[in-house]
Amino acid sequence: MSRHSIALLNDAFPPIIDGVANALFNYAKHIEKSHGRAVVLTPQMPGTDDSVYDFRVVRYPSIDTRGLIGYMTGYPFSPEAATAIEDEKVELLHTHCPATSALLARSLAEAKGLPLVLTWHTKYDIDIANAIKSKLLREGAIQALMANVNACDEIWTVSEGAGENLRSLGYEGDYIVMPNGVDLPREKVGDELVARVTSGYDLPEGVPCFLFIGRLMWYKGLRIILDALKELDGEGLDFRMVFVGGGGDEKDVRKYSSGLGLDKKVIFTGPVKERDTLRAWYSRAGLFLFPSTFDTNGLVVREAAASDTASVIIAGSCAAEGVTDGRNGFLIEENAASLAAKLRELMDRPETVKKVGEGAGDELYISWADAVANAYERYEAVIDNYKRGLYGRHDPLKGSWMQSQGELMQIIGDIDTARKDLDSNLRSARNKAIVDVITAGYETRESIKDLRKEAVSGLESLLDEVSQSFWDGRERSRKGRNGRNK
Repeated sequence: MSRHSIALLNDAFPPIIDGVANALFNYAKHIEKSHGRAVVLTPQMPGTDDSVYDFRVVRYPSIDTRGLIGYMTGYPFSPEAATAIEDEKVELLHTHCPATSALLARSLAEAKGLPLVLTWHTKYDIDIANAIKSKLLREGAIQALMANVNACDEIWTVSEGAGENLRSLGYEGDYIVMPNGVDLPREKVGDELVARVTSGYDLPEGVPCFLFIGRLMWYKGLRIILDALKELDGEGLDFRMVFVGGGGDEKDVRKYSSGLGLDKKVIFTGPVKERDTLRAWYSRAGLFLFPSTFDTNGLVVREAAASDTASVIIAGSCAAEGVTDGRNGFLIEENAASLAAKLRELMDRPETVKKVGEGAGDELYISWADAVANAYERYEAVIDNYKRGLYGRHDPLKGSWMQSQGELMQIIGDIDTARKDLDSNLRSARNKAIVDVITAGYETRESIKDLRKEAVSGLESLLDEVSQSFWDGRERSRKGRNGRNK
C-alpha cells in the first residue's frame, strides 16, 4: 500500500472523551504507526498538551460551549486548518461528525479539491431530540446534518443498524459498513488482578456473576435487566449483578434497584476508566448483559468478547449484528421475561456459557489495528475513485450561507459569554451577601459584647451602691443604738 496523508476531523478529542473521540484517536494512532500520515483537526480547548501524541494535532479557533452542550464549538472555516492541509499534503478528509466538523471538512474539500468521507457513528436524531424540544428546530437541525451527509463522496457507518438509522432520516445514497475496533487485547487478565479488582465485593465462588459496563442510562435496557433479576430473585435463585459505570440516570437506577429489594445481589461500582480494571471485570463475569436497542455498534459486546465473555443481547439490535444464538452470543426479545428465561436457562450450564464466550472471542472481536487497516485499504480506493472522477458533484457551500453560519457562531458565543457573565455576577452577589452576613454577624457580636460589658459594669455599679447603702445603713443603725445606750 502507498503511504497517504489523511486528515481526521471531529468536534471532540482528548481530553474530552467519548466513543467517537476514542475512535478518532485510534484512527490517528494506527494510521501513523502502520500506514501513512495522520493529522487531527479539532477545536481549540484550554489547557491541552498535544505534544504527547505521535501524530500532528491542529486546534482551530473555537468557542467554549461546554456549559451548554458539553463540547467546544469550533469555527468551521479555519485558515489554520487550511494551512495544515497544505503543509501535510493531505490527500483525503475523513470527518467523524456530521455537524461543525463536517462543515469545515466540506469547505476544505472544496478549496483544496480533495475527497471527503464521513462516518455515521450514532443515532444523532435521538441526541437532537433530547437536546432540542422545538419540533421545528429539530427538523431544521436534522436537515442541516443531512445536507452535510449528502455533500460527502463516501458514507461509512459503524453497523447496518446505523445505516438504517441514516436511511430513516432521508438519506438515499450508498454506504459502507466499517466497524470500529476495540482497544483491549484478546485475552483474559490474570487471576491475581481479578482478585485485587473485585476484592471487597460480595462475589461468592460458584454463584453466577452478570455484568453491565457503560453509562447508566435507562435507554440502554437497564430496566429490563433489573426487572428480570427481580423475577429470578423471587424464585430464590442466587446470583450477583455488577453495574460498572455512572452518570446519566444513575441515581434513579440505584433507587429502582433498591426498591425491588435487590440490594444484596446487585453491586454498583461507580465509574471506572482504567482499562485493565475493566478487563478484570470482563474476565470475572460469566455473562455480559446488554439489552440495548439504542447503540449503533455495541463496542462493549466486543470488549467482552476480548475476554471470551459472551453477551446476552436483543435480537435484531445493532449490537446483535454477526451474533448467532448459542454460538457466539445469546439473543433475547426486548423484555424482562425473555431475559429472565435466558438467564434461568444458562445459570446451570456453565460449560455452554464458556464455550459460547470463546466463540464470541473468535468471531466478534476486532482490534483497532485491524479496523483501521480495513479503513485505510478503503481510503486508497476512495482516493483513486476521486481522481478518476467517479463521484458526482455536490452542492457547494454558498458564501451567504457561510456568513450566516459565522453569525450563528457569534450568537452562540454571545449567549455563552452572557451566561458566564451572569454566573460571575451571581457568584459576586452571593459572595458579597456572604461577606455582608459575616460582617453583620461580627458587628452584632461586638455590639452584644459591648452591651454585655455595659450591663456588667452597670450591675457592678448598682451592686456597689446597694452594698454601700447597706453598710451605711448598718453604720447609722449601730450609732443609733449606741446613743440610746448612753
